[in-house]
Amino acid sequence: MITTPHQKYQQSSVQTASPGKLIIMLYDGAIRFVKQGIDAIEHKNIASANENLIKAQNIVHELVASLDFKYEISNGLALLYEYMLHRLIESNVRKDIVPASEVLSYLTDLKAAWLQASNPALQSKE
Repeated sequence: MITTPHQKYQQSSVQTASPGKLIIMLYDGAIRFVKQGIDAIEHKNIASANENLIKAQNIVHELVASLDFKYEISNGLALLYEYMLHRLIESNVRKDIVPASEVLSYLTDLKAAWLQASNPALQSKE
């Protein structure tokens, strides 16, 4: 149940967002949770690390589900997402920031690519 104005705003943002904007929102969430997971590992907060890395995994699963396999790039992205899931699990099990940091760099790069691809001003100049 939505109780706060912030929750109402979030729900409205998701419901009215374009497909490209939704993907960017997923990347934002995954990046946030990976960063929080890394921070929790560094501060030896095992429960928080587990919770945040699982949230990041769930978002990566949503990214996999969003793929449209009529485009060739989707196959490559699916493999990359599966690799990221493996590394997030590894980071969570071992409480090691290295695999999560690797995933963070992929997510950041992919978000930047989506931002560039979804910017109509850039597309009209080409």
